[in-house]
Amino acid sequence: MSMSDTLEVIWCRTFQAVLKIGNYFMGYRMPTYLEGPGKIKELGGFLKQKNINDVLVVTGSGMLRRGQVQPLLDGFAAAGIRYTVQAFDHPDPSSDDVELGYKTYKENGCKAIVALGGGSRIDCAKGIAAKAVHPRKKVSQLQGLLKVHWPIPPFVAIPTTAGAGSETTVAAVITDSATHRKAAINDPFLIPRYAVLDPELTVGLPPYTTATTGMDALAHAVEAYTNHTYNTKLENKLAKEAVKLIHDNILTAFEDGSNLEARQNMQRGAFYAGRAFTRGCVGYVHAVGHTLGGLYGVAHGLAMAVLLPHVMREYGASAHKRLAELADVCGIGGENEAEKANAFIRWIEDTNRKMGLPDSFDMIRDEDIDQMITWARKEANPLYPVPVVWSRKDFRRFIESIRR
Repeated sequence: MSMSDTLEVIWCRTFQAVLKIGNYFMGYRMPTYLEGPGKIKELGGFLKQKNINDVLVVTGSGMLRRGQVQPLLDGFAAAGIRYTVQAFDHPDPSSDDVELGYKTYKENGCKAIVALGGGSRIDCAKGIAAKAVHPRKKVSQLQGLLKVHWPIPPFVAIPTTAGAGSETTVAAVITDSATHRKAAINDPFLIPRYAVLDPELTVGLPPYTTATTGMDALAHAVEAYTNHTYNTKLENKLAKEAVKLIHDNILTAFEDGSNLEARQNMQRGAFYAGRAFTRGCVGYVHAVGHTLGGLYGVAHGLAMAVLLPHVMREYGASAHKRLAELADVCGIGGENEAEKANAFIRWIEDTNRKMGLPDSFDMIRDEDIDQMITWARKEANPLYPVPVVWSRKDFRRFIESIRR
């Protein structure tokens, strides 16, 4: 290891030790949530009791066309809540989307935000909420750690997938429209005040989407647990419960999308995983995955599914103890920690294979690797308390290993 690499490790671990203490003053919390089939129809009455009116609804154009938003809007109308809908066509939120959404929010006199959709829609709505607090700032100026500073408008998140966990996290991942770089706004003020976990909203998900969003949730839980530096007993407990729920239900949800019990358990798993990584942080799975999304448009869940076993194996012995504990939770056996850890990684790979997901990427260009390394290191170091701090050389070797 070179002197510069050694100094980077020292800097990262020192930063993390300080932030571990600072986290006790961050105000992490769990959103109040409604859970169960049909709960989306009750939100209007619930919000009316909270004196929340004049709502901006952020959702997807496809959901709007298919009528999936209508039960929510009908509930608002019945409760006398005024609403404006801002729908987006493309999957990943951009800084331009956030600016447009904020313009709609302001011009219609909205005072609260309800996000209905997958993690990308919820992240976009969080970006709009951050802009409502800082209307003169560009999205790029809000990206990073603790740059929101002030309470956002009343915010409700309604996930229609079981993956991102955005309904309980501090993060909003936005792609800069000019540079195509994906980066997160990270601030405890972005944690939604309320969430609705309605499994009926996920019944119509295609099997592929069920697979990739479910593996996204698994990546959140596994990375939060293997990081462990910032965790309290709560984050460790939630991460393990999330892994168990996903382990027991993801293939059932994939094979039988109408199974409400499996769908509900996957939603709860995603919710727990989101809360776990809100404090525990993610790691290099996400840091590298975000570069694939920004440069090549790789869907976030797919990137997480492919990268998760590769990164965990690359960590080596440093992650064995924690991965072995997750194996124990899932009933995956082995003679020692290393065997259990490797068996757990193989379970991830087997699950990906059963759901028809690839094990590598074919779009990574030689000329992009330096940019990927720069972006991944900037996102991850020193914030993410990963088991092993990677140098530029480590990132390069890893990225080369996931190409085909």
